[in-house]
Amino acid sequence: MEYTHLGRFGVLVSRLCLGTMNFGPHTPEEDSHKIMDVALGHGINFFDTANVFGRHLGVGTTETIIGDWFAKGAGRRDKVVLATKVYGKMSDWPNDSRLSARHIRKACEDSLRRLQTDRIDLYQMHHVDREAWWDEVWQAMDNLVQQGKVLYVGSSNFAGWHIARANEIARHRHFLGLVSEQGPYNLTQRTVELEVLPAVREYGMGFICYSPLAGGLLAGALHKVTEGRRNEEYMRDEMARVREQLAAWESLCDDLGERPSDVALAWLLSNPVVTAPIVGPRTVEQLESSLRALDVKLTPDVLAKLDEIFPGPGGPAPEAYAW
Repeated sequence: MEYTHLGRFGVLVSRLCLGTMNFGPHTPEEDSHKIMDVALGHGINFFDTANVFGRHLGVGTTETIIGDWFAKGAGRRDKVVLATKVYGKMSDWPNDSRLSARHIRKACEDSLRRLQTDRIDLYQMHHVDREAWWDEVWQAMDNLVQQGKVLYVGSSNFAGWHIARANEIARHRHFLGLVSEQGPYNLTQRTVELEVLPAVREYGMGFICYSPLAGGLLAGALHKVTEGRRNEEYMRDEMARVREQLAAWESLCDDLGERPSDVALAWLLSNPVVTAPIVGPRTVEQLESSLRALDVKLTPDVLAKLDEIFPGPGGPAPEAYAW
């Protein structure tokens, strides 16, 4: 397994991050535990979850499954860099969501209980809260850090200017600020290259990619049109919209002799700003197959061809749209 620093910070994380959103709703607890054991066996030490994960089984279900796995002992908890999130709606009561100091404190305590741990390594704000003043947010996070319940704070789904504002106010408060941003990034969705990735680079943060396979579009969708959600109406419509690009994409992957999913992950890993893409397996086999991406090295010629097939926004702002 390859490891890298989370931005400019000292903690080391694996180049693949284990996403756990399927644990519970799609993968039973016993199988989820097997996936985590296998991930750890392969050296994957970076696990990502969220307090709202659980879907029809209820919020908090996924964290509970992870907590039960930690409770098995054998050093599981100490080997993992654990990331979870706060913001989402945990009940119908008005203060059980978003980023008020009240909710941050309560959500952290609840996550710690479900996860059966004494600290969260990376506590991520799942979305920006435009109704919470940053002094309030940072005071709540600072209290958790001082208590040892949170080690680092990250963001998710932030715009570039949100990252800048959050970090500048944190600096004014003599607080470490954001160490990472988690956002959607893949060959079909490159908007973050305009403002977010430049902000992440400027502040020495890490960047964690979710939806690295574009919901399955980049996993050989044209060859699998009858499988899983690729056969759902919305996926068929999306495939029809980008069919020409997908055909060129899958042809290139065939020429390389590599699976499209591995090339898609390798493309992300080739970006020096990217810390790790999140892989969210439903089975052990899916997890193990994703490890191949670490060995796929893309040449400058291949990267240029990928830009031709899936052109990004043209680089960072403002040069992408101005002189």
